[in-house]
Amino acid sequence: MADLKALAERLGLLDARTLLQSGNLVFQTKARSSASLEKLLEGALATQLSLNTPVLVRSADEWHATLDANPFPKEATSDPGHVLAMPLKATPDKSAVTALSKAIVGRERLKLVGQTLYLVYPDGIGRAKLTAALIEKKLGVVGTARNWNTAQKIAVALESAG
Repeated sequence: MADLKALAERLGLLDARTLLQSGNLVFQTKARSSASLEKLLEGALATQLSLNTPVLVRSADEWHATLDANPFPKEATSDPGHVLAMPLKATPDKSAVTALSKAIVGRERLKLVGQTLYLVYPDGIGRAKLTAALIEKKLGVVGTARNWNTAQKIAVALESAG
């Protein structure tokens, strides 16, 4: 995470801070699109840290809208560790979301809102068959999931980034 912070600073991203140990980076920048920031970070991660990994960028407003749009507020309050927000690189086809829903073999539930997939794992995430790999394969879109506790910590970090 220290390398990620240093990389962000070399790229001119202001007040760069990492959050937790899951690849979350909070920073400020002049007006640049999320897509251009994603490409910048992906390229720098590949060339400077030898990490070929997708990057998803959301502005503070976009992240707060993600939290506000949660279609599972009751579950997020009662069991936040088993509710996930999964921002996606692109909006998947409705048919892909339907196929993913049909692939669920447990009690997991999902709902797509815009470019975010929300998931509920009432029996826990560890043993669930609805994995990130299955989700990305069925949707044909890359994403990154954060449980509701982490999602809220990101929101707090964004507020303090000002």
